[in-house]
Amino acid sequence: MAQVIIFTNENGGVSVCVPTGELDINAVKAKDTPSHSIIVQESELPQADNDFFNAWELANGAVTVNLDKAKAITKERLRAERAPLLAAQDVAFQRAQESGSDITAIVAEKNRLRNITTLTDTCTTTAELRALNEQLENLQKEKQKQIEKAAEKPKEIREKKREEEFEEELSEEEKEVLE
Repeated sequence: MAQVIIFTNENGGVSVCVPTGELDINAVKAKDTPSHSIIVQESELPQADNDFFNAWELANGAVTVNLDKAKAITKERLRAERAPLLAAQDVAFQRAQESGSDITAIVAEKNRLRNITTLTDTCTTTAELRALNEQLENLQKEKQKQIEKAAEKPKEIREKKREEEFEEELSEEEKEVLE
């Protein structure tokens, strides 16, 4: 197992120093890290929670994930990821209003997106927080598929129109040859 050097940095987070092997780990510790740093087995770090690295805390020689910090990180991720989805709903809302269409489903989706950050408050594990991120990522993928599908529609219409125009320009004799 590889050993690493860890310490609480000036921001209150955990810094991890991974020696290259050129120097003995104790020499690296003395040379490159603060005096309060400690040497631990890399396997002792919460590797499954690397996505919450900024929520790591060092206490009594062990690194743990501060759930409140992890929730704050998740809220920021969710806000960033939902921004384009809300923007798309705003466009859909305006179009629906202009055409006199029903806006109930759009309003419900906008409210659901706005409230998604509050779901972090009930999470009790980092796995639950990750699941919220995945839920929003899936929504983004679905929205992207819808956009791509909508973009294909005009292309299909143009191609069909070109075919119709081409057929109109053909003489009866040319049409018989094609059939």
